[in-house]
Amino acid sequence: MSEQLVDRFGRVHRDLRISLTDKCNLRCTYCMPAEGVPWIAKQNLLTTDEIERVGRVFASLGIDEARLTGGEPLLRPDAVDVVRRLAALPTSSGQTDGGPTGRGRMRVSMTTNALGLAGVMDDLVDAGLERLNISIDTLDPERFHALTRRDRLDDVLAGIRAAQRSGLRPLKLNTVAMRGVNDDEFVDLVRFAREHDAQLRFIEQMPLDAGHVWSRAEMVDGQEILDRLSEEFTLEPVGERGSDPAEVFRVDGGSTTVGVIASVSAPFCGSCDRVRITADGQLRNCLFARDESDLLGLLRSGGSDADLAAMIRRSIGDKREGHGIDGPNFLQPDRPMSAIGG
Repeated sequence: MSEQLVDRFGRVHRDLRISLTDKCNLRCTYCMPAEGVPWIAKQNLLTTDEIERVGRVFASLGIDEARLTGGEPLLRPDAVDVVRRLAALPTSSGQTDGGPTGRGRMRVSMTTNALGLAGVMDDLVDAGLERLNISIDTLDPERFHALTRRDRLDDVLAGIRAAQRSGLRPLKLNTVAMRGVNDDEFVDLVRFAREHDAQLRFIEQMPLDAGHVWSRAEMVDGQEILDRLSEEFTLEPVGERGSDPAEVFRVDGGSTTVGVIASVSAPFCGSCDRVRITADGQLRNCLFARDESDLLGLLRSGGSDADLAAMIRRSIGDKREGHGIDGPNFLQPDRPMSAIGG
């Protein structure tokens, strides 16, 4: 049996999130300030060789999927090369490569705002990308500009069309649900996803904003999202969710599904199988962790693969039972989402 990353609560970790950059070409109000963002210095970013090496160590520990995030991952000039290298990594539990050994290879996916997607879609597919999550919070151009502080909705829509043509499935669209911002568009967004052969995933707004002004009282929770959608659609639960963060529903008995990721109101920490690496090589065992392990420092001080594996095991071993948002001692992470990676 291959080695597994198991924490003290018995959760097996198989999903690695790798942030390629903290930079983004949007300035979404719930994520980043309009200006004055202290970017990570270029020399402190993981190199492509370092990402590949860390990916290989994680693969040896049972990780079989790498999701590339940001910031906006496509702002990294060598994003296609990163995909190619990770997709070539052998795993003992990933998608089979059809070879005589029965070994698999790393499955590589990406979360993107799609602004630069249309121009590199074919290259990403050729490099081995298997799945895309595209962020889109509104279909209204003026609202998009107000929310993102950029007039780029047409570029996002072009990216979604390119992803639809690519044949990568499932194609998922991510929408952060925001009261007074886009809560009147939920039905339209589901229809849009259905028209583009995509699956919509609504996400509760989480306390990961740069300004630390998140308020649970103002949050649109998962049940409210479902209640609003049920006024227009028939929603049927789709099986067991396993480690999937979304509770998924079939729409009107068809092939389209809609999901709700209720990280705050209905946390799924008990089945979490994810571990994260920031663009500057810090290992995080939870999205809301306040402690990090310095993989970058270990890489650049001559640490061996065994040393890296030991640091990874220690981090997973220290993982908390839950994120504790409802706890009296909860503190929002110092890093905003753009600096952590989704």
